[in-house]
Amino acid sequence: MIQTVADLRPKVQQLLNEIQQEFPLDQRPFEILGKRAGMDEAETLDAMREVKDAGMLRQISAIFDTRSLGYASSLVAARVLEADLDKAAKIIGRHPGVSHNYARKHDFNLWFTIAVPAGSSLQEHVDVLKAESGAEAIRLLPTLKLFKIGMKLDTTFGKKASPGAPAYSEKHRKSDLPPVTERDRAFVRVMQEDLDICAEPFAAAANGLGVRQDELFAWCRAWQAQGRIRRVAGILNHRKAGFEANGMGVWAVPEARTAEVGALFAAEPAVTHCYLRPTYPDWRFNVFTMVHADDTARCEEILRGMSQRSGVADYGVLYSYKEFKKVRQLYFTGAIARWEQAHGLKPGAD
Repeated sequence: MIQTVADLRPKVQQLLNEIQQEFPLDQRPFEILGKRAGMDEAETLDAMREVKDAGMLRQISAIFDTRSLGYASSLVAARVLEADLDKAAKIIGRHPGVSHNYARKHDFNLWFTIAVPAGSSLQEHVDVLKAESGAEAIRLLPTLKLFKIGMKLDTTFGKKASPGAPAYSEKHRKSDLPPVTERDRAFVRVMQEDLDICAEPFAAAANGLGVRQDELFAWCRAWQAQGRIRRVAGILNHRKAGFEANGMGVWAVPEARTAEVGALFAAEPAVTHCYLRPTYPDWRFNVFTMVHADDTARCEEILRGMSQRSGVADYGVLYSYKEFKKVRQLYFTGAIARWEQAHGLKPGAD
């Protein structure tokens, strides 16, 4: 029985590396993926169904950039009485714009991400959640600068590298794009759904939009070039895959060195996310790095090395010990507008 990625055949490990980098925009993408890993299409489909059934593969879909769709988003840190933690997390997790919600070992012990559509106030939403959850304190920690983003775990343990698609970058975040149209919204609603593991997984999406598959692929590529789609790829469940340690490294970096240190940390293969975020009187850390490893000892080793190479000694590691919610952010579903109406807020463009 499959327990972790380590239990998989080398070809399937390589297959998971490939699918995290880029899911081919092709009528028969699993045939292409299989060839890269030395497998035929039927064998590839069987392997992908097996890892999906084992819970290792969360989803295959387009991964959209929140900001480029008009949404505002932020990481949020909350301080909640330990006795009230589960109750507070449940209340916060009911918000349809909350996609990640974790307990972490720190005075700020509840961390979540939230997104709201154009025309909505992020602060108002967070204020409502603070009041309803009973949080003692809450801090918005939006991205001020993106150094790296890409949840890609090495499932071959260094044996096989995959070049992957061009990385989404700060340049994409700063680009001016035309407003999202109703046709665009329909495209997002279809492409954010989990693709079926079948010979032609894009056929249903193309039919739903009334276009040919080659037209759908051209649409996806254009949005990738604009930065509205970060990539089309598979996302793994890191715990099910065997990467059980989820360490958020937080660093107090002198302002004059944030660009230099951020670039250095982003170059570390074990770092999946790296951001510059604001500070507060009770929160001095401004650079955030996410590291996923098989255990905390390996996380600590990676972060110690980053500290030594950067010369930044003032840092901490916050480990998640309970996952309350982890889903893909969904856009233009109307769910956030309904939440706003139920809480007396003016609905935005969801």
